Amino acid sequence: MLRVTVWNENIHDKKDSVRAVYPDGIHGAVAAAVKELDDVKVDIATLDQPECGLPDDVLGNTDVLIWWGHVAHHEVPDELAWKVREHVNKGMGFIALHSAHLSKPFKLLMGTSCSLRWRDKEYERVWCVNPGHPIAEGIPPFFELEREEMYGEFFDIPHPESLVFLGWFRGGEVFRSGCCWTRGLGKVFYFQPGHETDNSLNNPHVRKIIRNAVRWAAPANRREKLDCPNPIPAEEMVRHGMDIGWY
Repeated sequence: MLRVTVWNENIHDKKDSVRAVYPDGIHGAVAAAVKELDDVKVDIATLDQPECGLPDDVLGNTDVLIWWGHVAHHEVPDELAWKVREHVNKGMGFIALHSAHLSKPFKLLMGTSCSLRWRDKEYERVWCVNPGHPIAEGIPPFFELEREEMYGEFFDIPHPESLVFLGWFRGGEVFRSGCCWTRGLGKVFYFQPGHETDNSLNNPHVRKIIRNAVRWAAPANRREKLDCPNPIPAEEMVRHGMDIGWY
């Protein structure tokens, strides 16, 4: 059975404007999409839970971690971000949705600022530019989102190993909206749609892409320890000042 954990700040979700779009929360919409897969167990973790809902036993039993965050990136402990990075290197899949581009785990995995240009309330056409990729299975050449937050270049990320989707906005901007990397034994996918007051996470193509990404990111191999002479535990990284602020 594939084990998926959906992580969300669960802050925006308490506002009426977001409840009107996602009555079960952003995490609820994402989890419902993933549950359409066969033989999958989906758990939800949120910032307000003890250890942010991701204690060691949860991370150790998660095959794919899906992350949505926006206004409280700074509240995620650095130690937890380092632990997520270690688990990805050991084989866990990681999917960052929308504003999770600035989450601490994603920035650690990328090693860059992950900054971009943005503005709200824009029409987007999402082009599939790599139709042979597993994440593109069953997705048409393009699909449209009537309203989505515009994310534009320059997107400060390492060159993707695979670019699967490209977003085009009515203002003329383009954006690398679906990007893949490998980190150690783990796979990482970033996907841009998913603003909290828009309806993108209910779009059937977006939901299909998330399911495809879960299957793609599922670990082929998983190791218990990192294969380096002196692996540095996450708590030591933090103790020696190796926090996320140096990006």
